Amino acid sequence: MKNILLRILRRLAKLTVWRYRPGIIGVTGSAGKTSAKLAIKAVLSQGRSVRASPGNLNSDFGVLLAILGEWRERDIALVTLETPSGTRRAAKLWFWMRVIVSSAWRVAVKTPDYPEILVLEYGADRPGDIKYLLTIARPNVSVITAIGDVPVHVEHYNGPEEVAREKGRLIEFLSVGGFAILNGDDPVVRNLQSRTRARVILYGFDRGEDVRMLRFEHKLERDGTPDGISFKLEYGSSIVPVRIPHVFGRTHAYAAAAAASVGIAFGMNLVTISEALSRYKPADSRMQLVKGVKSSRVIDDAYNASPIAMRFALETLYDLPAKRRIAVLGDMLELGRHADEAHARVGILAAKAADILVAVGPRAKGIAAAARTEGMKKGNIYVFDSAETAKAAVRDLVKAGDLVLVKGSHSMRLGKVVEELRERGTPSSMPL
Repeated sequence: MKNILLRILRRLAKLTVWRYRPGIIGVTGSAGKTSAKLAIKAVLSQGRSVRASPGNLNSDFGVLLAILGEWRERDIALVTLETPSGTRRAAKLWFWMRVIVSSAWRVAVKTPDYPEILVLEYGADRPGDIKYLLTIARPNVSVITAIGDVPVHVEHYNGPEEVAREKGRLIEFLSVGGFAILNGDDPVVRNLQSRTRARVILYGFDRGEDVRMLRFEHKLERDGTPDGISFKLEYGSSIVPVRIPHVFGRTHAYAAAAAASVGIAFGMNLVTISEALSRYKPADSRMQLVKGVKSSRVIDDAYNASPIAMRFALETLYDLPAKRRIAVLGDMLELGRHADEAHARVGILAAKAADILVAVGPRAKGIAAAARTEGMKKGNIYVFDSAETAKAAVRDLVKAGDLVLVKGSHSMRLGKVVEELRERGTPSSMPL
């Protein structure tokens, strides 16, 4: 039944693209895809109708649903891991029937409300994934965010090089008139530029990038409370300031620079791009700062984790002011034979960035061991098997003025720790 449904949706999606001819922007990478996608939507929505794929759906169903229509969050939840297989079958069947009927109607009767631009995530969990997604929709502009030395999902590949090749397919199929937007600070991504005929725009902090970020800093209120990020954005001979409230870490600066590069590809000027980026809002649990118990603060980055994303998160923890810095770090999954080395590297970084380390999960024990070897005191390292066993202990551990980073792979469910630490009555999206 799944294969039959996929064939029907795939046919409808291809017909929809043929019928409406939207501009398509494809985003891939091992970290920062969803943030880049939302920043791109914020920039291009100035005077244009833009649709972005829902949540972090980047597989066959996610790309198909984004092409076929706008869907409510509760409907999307039915067909993700939030609703286990075999449950709520009637609701799922009714949703898919509505998708098919409404999509067929839009193909048959052209409607004026279809978006001009689609921003789609292209996932590469296994070899061939991106090649398959490209048979559904080929981008005019492709963005590769970050891959790193040890990409997520590498256990399904022969090695990191094969992951890079798979993600590089997104720019291989671009036409001469297209644009390849690449994170030039990531050597793996930068080296992919020879694989495309399209015009390449490199973005990042390093000298020589086409779109360059300068003077990055976290903005603070008078009482020392973090209040967002700011940096200068340089392209050609132009430089503009960018101020994004209520977001933290270089991860979001990279998302903003990727979006700015896409805006430049669409002929936008830097002033307009900067104004649009001030309205960018990240998805939940991506470097969100929320009020914690006992007058603490919590960096909620619990949605997922990869080695490169762990590094960015720990750098942010180190940069923000606090009486004590606590890192609650969970397993990074799907790293295969690279798992031990990757977790050890995170432990070394954690020893430098945090005063206290809480390791959650069997693989995270490697983080704890490496931090101890690096010089972190044994009494400042705590190890737990799961988020369920860790959450109450972490709450007891926290004191006034602490800054707590919570990060791990999605299946580690570290959101439970965030909820335990969150000040009661504080919404998940509430900025400080």
